[in-house]
Amino acid sequence: MGVALTRSAQWAAAGSGSRTLEITPLNEAILKEIIIFIESFIYNHPQEARYVFVEPLEWKTDLDPSAFELGYVVSETTVTSEEADKNGQPLLFLSVPQIQVRSFGQLSRLLFIAEDTKLKEAQACIEANRNPVAKILGFDYSTTEEDSSVSNILDKITDDDDPESGVKMKVAVLLKELDLHLLNHSLKHISLEISLNPEVVKNDVELLKRFSGKGEETVLESITYTSDYEFSNGCRAPPWRQVLGEMCYVLVKPHDVETLCITCSAEGVFLNGGKIDDEGEINYERKGAIYKDLITFLKTKSAKFSEVMSKEHTRFNELQNGKDQPNETSDKKESDALPKAIDGSDKSVLEKKQINLGKSQMTKRLEPSLNWKTTVNYKGHRSSVRDTHKEKRGGKLEKSAPSVSPGKTQLACKNVSKTEDIISESSSESEEDEEPADHRQEANADLPSEYWQIQKLVKYLKGGNQIATVIALCSLKDFNLAQETCQLAIRDAGGLEVLINLLDTDEVKCKIGSLKILKEISHNSQIRRNIVDLGGLPLMVNILDSPHKSLKCLAAETIANVAKFRRARWAVRHHGGITKLVALLDCAQNSAEPAQSSLYDARDEEVARCGALALWSCSKSYANKEAIRKAGGIPLLARLLKTSHGNMLIPVVGTLQECASEENYRAAIKAERIIENLVKNLNSENEQLQEHCAMAIYQCAEDEETRDLVRLHGGLKPLASLLNNTDNKERLAAVTGAIWKCSISKENVTKFREYKAIETLVGLLTDQPEEVLVNVVGALGECCQEHENRVIVRKCGGIQPLVNLLVGINQALLVNVTKAIAACAVEPENMMIIARLDGVRLLWSLLKNPHPDVKASAAWALCPCIQNAKDAGEMVRSFVGGLELVVNLLKSDNKEVLASVCAAITNIAKDQENLAIITDHGVVPLLSKLANTNNDKLRRHLAEAISCCCMWGRNRVAFGENKAVAPLVRYLKSNDINVHRATAQALYQLSEDVDNCITIHENGAVKMLLHMVGSADEDLQEAAAGCISNIRRLALATEKARYT
Repeated sequence: MGVALTRSAQWAAAGSGSRTLEITPLNEAILKEIIIFIESFIYNHPQEARYVFVEPLEWKTDLDPSAFELGYVVSETTVTSEEADKNGQPLLFLSVPQIQVRSFGQLSRLLFIAEDTKLKEAQACIEANRNPVAKILGFDYSTTEEDSSVSNILDKITDDDDPESGVKMKVAVLLKELDLHLLNHSLKHISLEISLNPEVVKNDVELLKRFSGKGEETVLESITYTSDYEFSNGCRAPPWRQVLGEMCYVLVKPHDVETLCITCSAEGVFLNGGKIDDEGEINYERKGAIYKDLITFLKTKSAKFSEVMSKEHTRFNELQNGKDQPNETSDKKESDALPKAIDGSDKSVLEKKQINLGKSQMTKRLEPSLNWKTTVNYKGHRSSVRDTHKEKRGGKLEKSAPSVSPGKTQLACKNVSKTEDIISESSSESEEDEEPADHRQEANADLPSEYWQIQKLVKYLKGGNQIATVIALCSLKDFNLAQETCQLAIRDAGGLEVLINLLDTDEVKCKIGSLKILKEISHNSQIRRNIVDLGGLPLMVNILDSPHKSLKCLAAETIANVAKFRRARWAVRHHGGITKLVALLDCAQNSAEPAQSSLYDARDEEVARCGALALWSCSKSYANKEAIRKAGGIPLLARLLKTSHGNMLIPVVGTLQECASEENYRAAIKAERIIENLVKNLNSENEQLQEHCAMAIYQCAEDEETRDLVRLHGGLKPLASLLNNTDNKERLAAVTGAIWKCSISKENVTKFREYKAIETLVGLLTDQPEEVLVNVVGALGECCQEHENRVIVRKCGGIQPLVNLLVGINQALLVNVTKAIAACAVEPENMMIIARLDGVRLLWSLLKNPHPDVKASAAWALCPCIQNAKDAGEMVRSFVGGLELVVNLLKSDNKEVLASVCAAITNIAKDQENLAIITDHGVVPLLSKLANTNNDKLRRHLAEAISCCCMWGRNRVAFGENKAVAPLVRYLKSNDINVHRATAQALYQLSEDVDNCITIHENGAVKMLLHMVGSADEDLQEAAAGCISNIRRLALATEKARYT
């Protein structure tokens, strides 16, 4: 911890007083990691938590003595812990405002007491104790030096005469591990930070200028640079400040605060000391926190700016649309990929643009620029070269290709690059999201002879006439274009621009030759992006209207290769490509014979196959899926699915598989009777076709009707038989996924049992990749809802591998494993095996998992384990700190976590000793805080937990004092009978207290309870009658007391 605080933490300048931690994201991340370590210390290391520090950690605290309760002696200005060392000295002593802490156990409890202010307390402690390790272990064991290895520290402790040296050794190791963890965490945090660059800042300033001026509708009064001179690297700061990462200084006059002088640096944006004099000298010293961008900074400093920015959201959208940027905000799923929690929910398009530009420039290093530094405009150089080659071009071909000149190609590149930032945020898919490194061949690299031969051919391609061009294209095609060297040779020599220009000629031979080469080299991710940058996709989309079928096929196949990333998919849709590709699926009816020779013909089936291939690539975008559906693609895909050609079926099924993730598509797939053909193709010998059919069933089987159709068409037996072929892992993942989703229906589970699929699934619990395991365990979790299947899993030895999977880190796998174990634990015989394998402890440890879904699933799984375990009360108490952990989870914000924890508490509280322990941990006030909820699932389990917790001491009275009774009465208005039953039982227990009885009556519960006495549910009848009986007895006693 010493090295991390010295090397990684960011400390403010010393000034007149002691140094303090700066308010930065990195420091906050370090403090949060320390807090997590301290909070978990008391139950992860209970023995070490009692170790007494050599010297106390002392700092000024903002905690009030009244915040301390059990385990402390509290007065108006002091707090003393009941826990003391062997000399009788308290391990925690507070004399307002100074606090002294001498053990990790007390530090942990202090953080729990601090609640919302724990970050502030941790910061104050670190600032006041710059070398905490020295105070904990002694000054001889300080770890502020980087060479203080664990062995050196342990040698010192071993030589120590302290009788507690064993515990001291463990504490030292834990602190060293924390130190290494903090250093690694800091490095990861720093690597993830997105640095600003001059282009981002310039775009922000220019866009803000357009919305600045007088009037209430403007975001600012004015925004200007302090310097008008811009260096070649885009910076305006002096060179000696650029070395420090500073780029420019901006004067901003908001409507509601004084003029701000702001420094924009690679680290972020911050307020400086302002102008010193009229000559423009600036005090460069930072005067506040660092913000990630200019917008965030101004939102923090000016309430008026923040307010107007939120109102001007529409205008910013219109501005972006005016720049010919695609509007993807209507895309339901693509918009889900936008960063939502940056600075409030209403993010303007301006901020999105800034974030994207920041991401795209992460790899660019900001270098100081001097007046005499030479810069080269690479794009301009390339354009001039292309212009020179154009002048050299001659013959018939030159006249037939005027429409896409190098100048126009460069313009298309510019327009597309302007839209890239918005598009990169507008899609939900994740493949190829990162821009690959654009490495070019070095001049002195050892390159094969093919590289130089291709370079010569490209020269002939640029300068020759029509015949020379065709010959050069044929020669290029003879090379092995699958090799990256050959692909990059074409690009490096400027061949891509020529090949794309050829697509706009009238010569069919040149178009075919160009497309054949582009189809091969577009498998390279860099070249795909170059093709889009050079405006190649619109030309390919236009070729889809050609009367020549061979051209259509080649254009569609090339589009299929290029449309592997978001911007390309947007370009295809934007230029009308989706409609044209869908039309290719129906080419057998709509195509006309070309006037030219049959040399350019292709079979109608091949045209349709190429169209389906391109649609498959494009269908990874939600907007494209909608475009395919609106263009009438589903009936055509359904028709093609009836063919027997495997090459045709794979892209058709692949497209349906991608689209089936949308509910509209699933309904259309059922309407077109596609499921029957998917099931039929499961029996194909083509493994890839089987994989895609199974994946399509997996997507569609979310609907009950589809699951029934799979069964009725005989799809369950081939799925079960495919489980025996485990060599192809991709197909196995798809098949197990389809079985998982189909197993949601009980009728399907019965069929799977007949086909011996459950035994096969148990055999797949080991030595399989995680994507297979997730599906296998999910299927077993559904199957084990039935008694016969739980017995099969136990007899096949499936319990142990399921328990072994609890130590993984895959979130989806952990959720499914806990559900499967919960289903198995219903059987007492299974529960004995789970307990023997320490499965309950592993489930309990998952309550500390950071993912809410895993926490909730683990808590649900604990319920049947506690219900069916032998001597469950003692088992629960054996987990050190386990009950406190469960109670603390009641502070969660996740409704599913809260409901599951309440259900677990219901089972825990059935043991009186455990109920007493959780009462001491404050379960009553935490449950009471949850009472005002509208979630019926949480209501039910909360009411059950309250009912069980009433069985101890004065908990009934405490629930009344914590205002939990009146909200419970409102639960009786729910439409869920399970909520009624649980609530009536809770009210019956609470009504044993006089004050609660009065509250229940005053809130109108009697009328609703009287109606429930006539319910068909016997438990509800009994609880409602008992509550009414208690209220009536109180009324009679009151009336009797009045007259006597």
